[in-house]
Amino acid sequence: MNRGRAGPTGPIRKKLQGYVGFANLPNQVHRKSVKKGFNFTVMVVGESGLGKSTLVNTLFNAPLYPPKEHVPLTEDSPKTVNIQVLSTDIEENGVRLRLNVVDTPGFGDFINNEESWKPILDTIECRFDAYLEQENRVNRSKIQDLRVNACIYFIAPTGHSLKALDVEFMKKLHNKVNLIPVIAKSDTMTCEEIAAFKERILLDIAHHDIKIYHAQHYDCDDIETINETKDVMSKIPFAIVGSDKGVDTSDGRVVRGRKYPWGVIEVDNEEHCDFIKLRQMLIRTHMEELREYTNDVHYENYRTEKLLAMGYKQDQSVFREVDPIAKLAEERALHEAKLAKMEQDMKQVFQQKVQEKETKLTQSEAELYAKHKEMKESLEKQRLELEERKRRLEAGRPITPEKTKKKGFGFAGK
Repeated sequence: MNRGRAGPTGPIRKKLQGYVGFANLPNQVHRKSVKKGFNFTVMVVGESGLGKSTLVNTLFNAPLYPPKEHVPLTEDSPKTVNIQVLSTDIEENGVRLRLNVVDTPGFGDFINNEESWKPILDTIECRFDAYLEQENRVNRSKIQDLRVNACIYFIAPTGHSLKALDVEFMKKLHNKVNLIPVIAKSDTMTCEEIAAFKERILLDIAHHDIKIYHAQHYDCDDIETINETKDVMSKIPFAIVGSDKGVDTSDGRVVRGRKYPWGVIEVDNEEHCDFIKLRQMLIRTHMEELREYTNDVHYENYRTEKLLAMGYKQDQSVFREVDPIAKLAEERALHEAKLAKMEQDMKQVFQQKVQEKETKLTQSEAELYAKHKEMKESLEKQRLELEERKRRLEAGRPITPEKTKKKGFGFAGK
């Protein structure tokens, strides 16, 4: 086994030769995950009669929703959106899944649906709050995760464009949950109408800057996985047909679907609807990614906003992985910046002292020059007086003595 030797520019990375054993880590994670089991919460939102409960039963191939009884509207009927939660355990090939379905009966069924999205948003945020409260406990060994991992939003098959209620709902919730739009009861439309309707929906979503869920690509993905993901994402919004009942086809097969006078719509046939692609993305290929995106993006953003509103601030230096070489380079850069600042300060102090000295010297020079000028003028005046006295003496004129005041005693009258 070769070891990396540190070089002048840092450690030299070399590949290990021979078997070590860490390649078995995925198997360890697999065994631990299977033993612990999985938890997944999906929310279904849409107007009544669009087949939400039927789709859930069809997705998980289990009668999660009992047959509904049609109850006429009365004065006692609820006036707001209700939140109903259905939980069940599903096992497949030894893998256990705890499935939580959040239903929203009453959404879009009232005359005034202005704030029908609010109870749904409150439910999502309440589940975030519950998870945050569990994280802050002293004992966190048994944290129950009930956060909504995906929201399947049912769009009525009108064939026109998104309604105002659809736009308002998705704009309010697209930053809180993974939105997956589906066209309900697509068997009421032709293939051309479905294609045109999908295009209008995507244009409306882009125009209103609504963020729907898109699967991510990873560097380790092979070409087949990338193409499969692209194929699934190209079907959004999914045109679906739900049915948990078996029907007989003309060729003698029993399939899940709906029977019409003109033929049979097969739920599990990709040529008839996009149900297979929706189930593939939601369950088979991207369930764990939906969970991770909920935790790493939606929940983290909500948690950050919540803690900031409570006055908490994040110290970015805490729990940060430090590269020693990068740390030395950072410290060297800080030291050089400190030396440069000290040098700049010393230059400024030196320039200030020099300037003060020059100012003082200039002032002293001006004072000396003024004194010199005064003395020169005094001497010149004395010279002129002496020359005048000399000229008078040479001319024979007496020099008038200066009047002086004699000191001493005097006599009166003299």
